[in-house]
Amino acid sequence: MTSNPPKTPRAGIVTPTRATLLLTTTLASLAMIGPFTIDTIFPGFEAIGRDFDADTAALQQITSVYLLSFAVMSIFHGPISDALGRKPVMIGGLLGYVVASVVCALAPSLTVLLVARAAQGLFAGAATIVSRAVIRDLFSGAEAQRLMARVMMIFAVAPAIAPVIGGEILRFGPWHWVFWFVAGYGLLAALLTATVLPETLPPEDRRPLRVGTVVEGLWRVARSGRFERLAFCSAFTFASYFLYVVAAPIVVVDLLGKGEQDFWMLFVPMIGGMVIGSMLTNRLAGRVDTDRMLDVVMVGLLVAAGLNVGLAALVPSLPWVVLGPAATGIAIGVAFPVLQLAMLDLFPHDRGSAASMASFATLVFNALLAGAIVPLVTGSLLTTALTSAGFAVLGALLWAWHRRATAAPAEAVPAVEPTTRTQ
Repeated sequence: MTSNPPKTPRAGIVTPTRATLLLTTTLASLAMIGPFTIDTIFPGFEAIGRDFDADTAALQQITSVYLLSFAVMSIFHGPISDALGRKPVMIGGLLGYVVASVVCALAPSLTVLLVARAAQGLFAGAATIVSRAVIRDLFSGAEAQRLMARVMMIFAVAPAIAPVIGGEILRFGPWHWVFWFVAGYGLLAALLTATVLPETLPPEDRRPLRVGTVVEGLWRVARSGRFERLAFCSAFTFASYFLYVVAAPIVVVDLLGKGEQDFWMLFVPMIGGMVIGSMLTNRLAGRVDTDRMLDVVMVGLLVAAGLNVGLAALVPSLPWVVLGPAATGIAIGVAFPVLQLAMLDLFPHDRGSAASMASFATLVFNALLAGAIVPLVTGSLLTTALTSAGFAVLGALLWAWHRRATAAPAEAVPAVEPTTRTQ
């Protein structure tokens, strides 16, 4: 693979003028695996708790074990795709995900359910993580930013509709049916990947699948100061938003006093904000310098965090308490695609490894967020808002550090081998 991909796609690759919508929809369907796996089952938590005699803390592990196993395996999906190609890894992962979802549906105990959820996490990342490398394989520069933004616009709908779908499924059947639904979705995503998505990494550009090669690629990414700052910046800024996603059962049911069909009251405003942010990214791609764009976005994120805290303190009720998370979603919709592409562009010869390590940083923190932090900080709407604001501040500080460090002469060119230079 060359460090600067050609502006015209390789032979056999779907061009943006002929099948942009189909390509975008397929990539978005892969990105939506995560939100559907996490959010669709939220309305079923109460029923699962009754069936398995589990308390709130135990039920949060249904989310955290999935995220943790997703994070651990995310290290390997990218490098494996650098060796075997993108499509075999994505399709194989999706089929494994389907099997794990069926086991979840048939689980006779909470222990079996948690083990099956961990298996879901092990396989789900193959599609969601590698699909980001596919975007960068296909396009570069503003066009890659636009495609990532379009994927985000469709992907952003998933957390809003997933709990609604879960709630509607519970109207007609038990919580087990939710897992049959996600199994069917995984199978559909596998069929789309097999029939629509091109293989974007030709054999001549693949790396040998050896332990030493995989570790070397991961270490090359992990030791980069630029990458570390961008990865943690992405993780903390996203956590300011994602906190409300993983805490939704507590926020909606316990703090707002709503029912299992009412998750839309939180998710629709949040996702609306993210869609608006993704639309802005799509419109601004190629017109505004990405670093300056993120400077403004980080300021906007801090303003949204302050608004969220103020509303939670003064009027802790609907509809006011969802305005802050919605404003945060706008900032995340702009920042997330830009940060992801910036990390991939640092390593043109190790995009799979870069995609894996970028996901690993965010996912490990998200697993900690769901399993340990959420039960501690969701005693009230105000403590939840303050925690979200803390993550926003950390993300903005890391971005400021990155901007200052990359402006210094010592980091004008990364002190690593040529294959890791920014394009």
